[in-house]
Amino acid sequence: MTLITIIQYLAVIITLFTGLYSLIRPRAIKGFTGIEATSPRATTEIRAVMGGTFLALGLAALLMPTREVFLTLGIVYAVIASLRAISMVVDKSVVQSNIISLVTELVLVVILVLK
Repeated sequence: MTLITIIQYLAVIITLFTGLYSLIRPRAIKGFTGIEATSPRATTEIRAVMGGTFLALGLAALLMPTREVFLTLGIVYAVIASLRAISMVVDKSVVQSNIISLVTELVLVVILVLK
């Protein structure tokens, strides 16, 4: 197993952790997303959309560890990062937590598209 492959699996673990955390602790994600679960419906949405999406992407990479799946995960993070950057300008939300998320997403893109 190469160093790049090991680092890519770490990116997958980060993805799985994000999904698992959103699923198990939907009210706690406010600290790093600003999204607040203020109702049962909002809690369900966080669990289903954030938890489900990131868990599915991470599980896909673990169950089908092909170049194409890692590239797909990288593309997902690239789109998230692109839309975040645009939204930060449009919504005037250039704040520390968004900058940290953007940098993290860009690093994950680079890691996942290597090889």
